[in-house]
Amino acid sequence: IAFRQDACQLFALVLDQLSETAQDEHGVVQVRDLAAVTADGGNLTPNALASAKSYRPIAQRAELDRWILGELNLTVKFVDERLEAYDHFAACGKITDFVDSLSNWYVRRSRDRFWSGETTEAKTDAYWTLYEALLTLAKLIAPFVPFLAERVWLQLTENFGDAALQSVHWCDYPVADETVVDEALSKRMAQIREIVSLGRNARMGAKIKVRQPLSAIEVVLSDPTAIAEISQYVELVKEELNVKSVNFVERADQYVSYAIVPDFKKLGPKLGKKLPGVKKALSEIDGAAANAEMAASGKLAVVVDGETIELTSDEIQVRLLAKEGFAAAQGSNCVVALATELTPELLEEGRAREIVRAIQDRRKELNCDYVDRVVVALVTDSEDVRVAAQNRADYVKGETLAVELGFEPIDGVEPTEIKIDGEKVAVYVVVKA
Repeated sequence: IAFRQDACQLFALVLDQLSETAQDEHGVVQVRDLAAVTADGGNLTPNALASAKSYRPIAQRAELDRWILGELNLTVKFVDERLEAYDHFAACGKITDFVDSLSNWYVRRSRDRFWSGETTEAKTDAYWTLYEALLTLAKLIAPFVPFLAERVWLQLTENFGDAALQSVHWCDYPVADETVVDEALSKRMAQIREIVSLGRNARMGAKIKVRQPLSAIEVVLSDPTAIAEISQYVELVKEELNVKSVNFVERADQYVSYAIVPDFKKLGPKLGKKLPGVKKALSEIDGAAANAEMAASGKLAVVVDGETIELTSDEIQVRLLAKEGFAAAQGSNCVVALATELTPELLEEGRAREIVRAIQDRRKELNCDYVDRVVVALVTDSEDVRVAAQNRADYVKGETLAVELGFEPIDGVEPTEIKIDGEKVAVYVVVKA
């Protein structure tokens, strides 16, 4: 029962994206030109989808499309294998991981294509990719969450009427197409997602919002030979983490240090009176060298009163400590360190981003159409906020479709109040007549 509730909640993330993409008035058009949806008995398999005129071969699509469809087929293969072994828990976990990848990476990274005003090949590819992923997911989750799967299937196939099967539970269970899987691409994207996730964790630990730009992130990969391949994603990392530069370095010791401490609950019974001596020895060793030894062998030896005591990885804790001016985080394949010094220029840009966010939020509250032009006014006693808005007016107006940006109240318009750097700012937004 616990899993079913969790799965429903997580899959609802995809349904939210569905309402914004595959089911919007533009997205539906992309899936109406199927020429032979009944060729496979209404299952709507990838082969049937490929009969549509606007459907392009996966190999010709953008890397992001190829990646998510590869992950989809890896998920299908894994789930099928786990179900054959009656390992339902592992199968459910893999589906949950894919839902996260689809919603929190693929859809978010593809928003510009989904919302593009022009019908381009890139936009059509994005819709087809999402549509295929959702169709397959509906079938994949059917044994676990049957009612949710049925809801998704009916939403996705309502435009086809009797041409598609009337229930997801009448469909054949998905079969993985391993020719779609690009193992190298999957590995690269996993590494990039880890870097981004660690960067966000480091920001969170330093209590610095993502909207506040930072000067740099330093990345130390456990496999330095991967730098050449990962370097092609520098712009993506900069965008995701809102940093000005991404630097790959070989050593982390100039940005972080390591503290090695014993796990008292595990070592107490084992070592008894020797534990204080082990604690002291661990506090005096080179943390970076000890961490490297642990990573290589899974063990660490310390000498206490002339006796060598061997400790395993589950008997000690390695704590990452960022040096002054940095915030850091460590994963299984890399260490990242964010430079946390905030220059006046960075602070100004951060305020401009906060202004944009406030205007965008107000547009949503006013139910503005995506293409509506607006008039904006910011009223505040903060000189820093006014200067940020004035110096970066082109950016603010461009991001919010504002045709005017003023600093006096707009008659007859109710403002919304926000705080930037602790200072009150009244935000006026009205659709341009």
